Amino acid sequence: MPKIRKVLVANRGEIAIRVMRTCKELGIATVAVYSEADRAALHVRTADQAIFVGPPPSRESYLVQQRILDAAKAAGADAIHPGYGFLSENASFVRACEAAGITFIGPPASAMDAMGEKTRARANMIKAGVPVVPGTTEPIATEAEAREYAQKIGFPVMLKAAGGGGGKGMRRVEGLGDFESAWRSAKSEALNAFGNDAVYIEKYLEKPHHVEIQVFADTHGNVIHLNERECSAQRRHQKVVEETPSPILTPELRSKMGEVAVKAAKAVNYVGAGTVEFLVDVHRNFYFLEMNTRLQVEHPVTEWVTGLDLVALQIKVAEGEKLPLLQAPEPQGHSIEVRVYAEDPARNFMPSPGKITYLRVPGGPNVRDDSGVFPGYTVPNVYDPMISKLSVWAPTRLEAIARAQRALSEYVVKGITTNIRYLRAILAHPEFVEGDYDTGFLGREHTTLQGVEDPKLSEMALLASVVYAHQRDAKRAKTLPGAKAASSSDTGQVSAWRQALRSRRR
Repeated sequence: MPKIRKVLVANRGEIAIRVMRTCKELGIATVAVYSEADRAALHVRTADQAIFVGPPPSRESYLVQQRILDAAKAAGADAIHPGYGFLSENASFVRACEAAGITFIGPPASAMDAMGEKTRARANMIKAGVPVVPGTTEPIATEAEAREYAQKIGFPVMLKAAGGGGGKGMRRVEGLGDFESAWRSAKSEALNAFGNDAVYIEKYLEKPHHVEIQVFADTHGNVIHLNERECSAQRRHQKVVEETPSPILTPELRSKMGEVAVKAAKAVNYVGAGTVEFLVDVHRNFYFLEMNTRLQVEHPVTEWVTGLDLVALQIKVAEGEKLPLLQAPEPQGHSIEVRVYAEDPARNFMPSPGKITYLRVPGGPNVRDDSGVFPGYTVPNVYDPMISKLSVWAPTRLEAIARAQRALSEYVVKGITTNIRYLRAILAHPEFVEGDYDTGFLGREHTTLQGVEDPKLSEMALLASVVYAHQRDAKRAKTLPGAKAASSSDTGQVSAWRQALRSRRR
C-alpha cells in the first residue's frame, strides 16, 4: 500500500488535535473540518489546512458524509482518520471512502458491519463461542415487544443503542413503570448521536465491573491484545475515570480475557485498533458486551503502560505494515485518566458552556493533558462538554492516584464550571482507593462525592469574605454620609468572621 501523505481528521476537539500531533511527527500533512460553531476551535488552528463543513448541529456538518468526502477531495487528502464518535463506526462511510479512492484509517466495512452494530455483534460472538450478556440479538421494533421481552428475562434491564456506544442511547429500566420514558429517551438520544434509533435489550448484571481489552490487527493476519482498561467509574453509563491495569484482574484472568478478545477480532477479520468490552460479575465471570470498532477515548492509559503510540500504529497498519509486536506486552507501571467536563455537578451535571477566561493546565513528570481548549475559547453548547482528558503514569497504583490528585489540584479553569472537584472526590474515595469498585459506584456515592469539601478552599473562601467585608467598610466610611455608625456594626461582623477563621485553623 502507498504511504499516506495527507490525512483529513473527520472530527473536532481534543481527539482531532491528538491525531494531528502524531501525523506531524510522521511527516504527514493534516486537514481539519469545522462547523460554524468551531471556527475558532483549536483543532482548526492546529491543522495545516481547514475546511468548513456546515452549521453547528453535527447532523448538518460532521455527520454529513458527502461534505466530509468533498472536503477531503478539495484538500487533496489521501486518507481520513475518523477519531471517535461521529462517523467513526459508520460502515457506509467506509465504503464511500473506498469508492472515492481515499484510505479509511480504521477497520474494513465488513468488520464494522459485523461488530459495529451491537446486536449483530452479539449474534456473531454467540456463533464464535464467546460468552455474552443475556439479551436480544436483533433490534426491537416496538415498545410493546420490548416490554414483553423485558418481562421475560426479568428487570432490571438495559435499553441500548444498536448503532453506537459511548453511553449514548443507553437507559437502565427498573420496572414497567419506567419503561415508556426510557424507551423514548433511548431512541431519541441514539438517533441524535448515531443517526440510527434502533435499540436492543440486555439483562442488567448486579454490581458488574466494566473491563475492556484493547486489540490490534494488521492486514497480514496478525492480531494481538494490549491488555485491559478498568472503566467502571461511570456516570449515566459514560466513563469518567479509567485506569490500567485493572485492580481486579489477576494475570490469569487478563490472559483469558485477552484470548477471547483476540478470538472475537479474528472471527470478523478485523484490522486496526478496536476494543472488546466485557462485564465482569462478582464471581469474576466475564461476558462480551460489545466491540467498539474505533480508537477509544481512554487510549492514553494504554499508551502510558505499553509505550506505544496507538494512532501511529493505526496509520502504519493502514499503510500495510505489520504490527511491531506479536504478543501482549507486560504492562509497565500504572496509569489513570480522568475526563474533565464543562459541567456543573451541583446542578445535576448540567453542561456549562461559555468563555474560558483563564486556564492553567497541570504539568510535571508523567502528566499528560489532551485538550482542545485555550484561554479565551468559548465552549459551545451543541457538542459533548468534555474539554480535556488528564492522564498520569506512576510505578504503582497508589502513586498514580496521588499524582492524578496533585495534577487536578493544579488545574484551574475560570469562566465556566467544571467537574474537577468532583474528580478529586472520586480519586479520594476509599472504595476507589481500594480498587474494588463497580459500575454502580458513582451512583451509590453521589451524595458523598458531591459533599466532599477541600478544607484549604473553604478556609480561603472564609478569608476572602473577611477581606471583602473590610474593604467594603473602608470604602463606605470614606464615601457615604453617616456611614461611620453603620460601619461599626459591620466591623463587629468582620471581627466575628476573623474569630471563626481562627477557630477553624485550631
